[in-house]
Order: sequence, then structure tokens, then C-alpha cells
Amino acid sequence: MSPMITSILILNLATGTIITMASFHWLLAWMGLELNTLAILPIISKSHHPRATEASTKYFLTQAAASALILFSSVMNAQTTGQWSILQLEDPLAQTLMTMALAMKLGLAPAHFWLPEVLQGSSFKTGLIIITWQKLAPMTLLLLTWNQASMLTLTMMGSLSVIVGGLGGLNQTQLRKIIAFSSIAHLGWMATIITKSNKLALLNLTMYILISTPMMLSLIFSSTKTTQDLTTTWTTSPMLAPLTMMTLLSLGGLPPLSGFMPKWLTLEELLTQNMALLATVLAMSTLLSLFFYLRLSYSLSVTMSPSPTKISSKWRLKPDTSALPLSITLPPSILALPLTPLMKP
Repeated sequence: MSPMITSILILNLATGTIITMASFHWLLAWMGLELNTLAILPIISKSHHPRATEASTKYFLTQAAASALILFSSVMNAQTTGQWSILQLEDPLAQTLMTMALAMKLGLAPAHFWLPEVLQGSSFKTGLIIITWQKLAPMTLLLLTWNQASMLTLTMMGSLSVIVGGLGGLNQTQLRKIIAFSSIAHLGWMATIITKSNKLALLNLTMYILISTPMMLSLIFSSTKTTQDLTTTWTTSPMLAPLTMMTLLSLGGLPPLSGFMPKWLTLEELLTQNMALLATVLAMSTLLSLFFYLRLSYSLSVTMSPSPTKISSKWRLKPDTSALPLSITLPPSILALPLTPLMKP
């Protein structure tokens, strides 16, 4: 793909998201979502591999169905209320349909089946766009309608997503599928808390993007695709291996790293609102996600203590500079826990 076409697609990708985030009219928001979807399809399938073509087809069908449901629910709400404003979603059936459509856009369970397959068929750079930038537009619509969305639907789908995300990643060896199920689990935390505190949902989204970006970049720099590849990361990038391990643990929510902060505040808010059972389910389910992140971290750490015989390892032949681009994004992803008192709503 030529650089000019890539630049045009990325520009349209950014434009679609910005249109949706800046709109207060359902039709304009729908147009932004459609532009966003059409721009990402050539990026997913640019490698011309059958898996990439399959991934782009699955992404298109899922997103098109969700966009059609968004348009249908907005028309239904307009017929009932006479308003196209996003802030006036008052019809109960339209609220439920809109919540389900946005959940399908995001990849919440039980409409999550497309996300692991699409990520597995995409490159890591495209996967980084899908799990970060592509979540902004539908999450913005959820944040705009957080006090009008179906609370029961979001809570059930959110808690189910945390459970499915934890269970689904246990038996995976492909890192892209593990990242996909981790994304489903984190989206479940956001969906569960968004109807109780939209500020905490925004904090969850921000911290997830801040942690996922350096993690994906480190995997791109080290050309790591499976758990077996993690065991050889230290020999090629000795500086990158411990940083990747800390980022993985932070994404799993292990204290005292940054990923623990949004989970801590979310559980505290749920307990404040007398939802102890829901908080217990989320806390127990996230231990499953933490388990496979500990397993990945062990794969990295098992080779980080070289024996004296490995004098001619590859990393000794040239200086390791792979970790330098992470110097900006890495500190907030692992060292933001002391800022917790400032983040309380």
C-alpha cells in the first residue's frame, strides 16, 4: 500500500472518530462511525493474506450490523420523542437497542466473538488501532448517554465480559488473542461502572490506552507473536524484556502498578453503592486475567538471568535501543498509582 493511500486512510480514520465525538445528532454520529469502519477495512486487509481478508470481512459484517442497529434505535427514538439529539434518548426500547449496538461495536460479551478473530488476522500495528483508537467513538456515545442507557443491560454485559475475558485467555498461546480477551475484560470493567460513575469509566479507558500502547509497541519492536517467542526476548532486547514484563503486570492489575488504580477505585465505588456481590464477581474474575499475565511475565523472566556461557549472545553484538521509544508512554503505565487520591470522583 502506497504511503499516500495509507495517509488518506489514517486521516479518514481520525476524521470519523472526531466527527462522532463532536456530534450531538444521531445521524452525524452514525456517519462518523461508518467513515471510521470503512477507513479501517483496507488497513486490516492490506497484507492480502487470507486470514487478513477473513478478519476484515468479520469486522465489516459486525460493525455494519451494529451501525444498522444504532440507526434503527435512533429512528425509533426520533419517532417517539421527535428529537434526534444524543442527549435525549428517552424511549426504553431504543435505550436497550442502542446499548446492545454500542456493546457490539466495542466487543462486549456476548457480542465479543469477532474481536479475537479480527485481532488474530491483523498485524500488531493494526491491532493497536483496533483496541485503542477504535474504542473511542462508541465509548464516547456511551459516556454521552450514560444516564439514559439501560443500566441492567450494561451491568450484565459488563460482568459477563470480565468473566469471559478471564476464562478465554487461559488456554491461549497467541499473544494477539490474549490481548483481545484482555480487551474484552477491561471493557467489561468500563461498562459495569459507567452507569454508576462516568468519571471512573473514563479513567478506566484512559489507563487502559496508556498501558496497552507501550505493551503493543514493545511486542512490535521485539517481533513477538506467541508465548514461546517471549522466552527469547531477553537475548535480543535485554532492556525491553523487564519493561515489557512490568507493563504486562500493570495491565493485569497487579499492585502497586498503575493498572491497579482503576480497578481499586471501581471496586470502592461499587461497595459504596451497596453492590458487594457485583464487586466480588469482578474481583474474582479479574484474578483469571492476572493469572495469564503472570504466566506471560514468567516466560519473560525465566531467561532474564543469563548463564556465564552466553557470552556471545546476539544482544552483545550491538547496543539495544528498542526500549527508547517507550520512554514517554511507559512511566504513566506503571508508575501512576501515587496519583490515586487525585483521581477520586
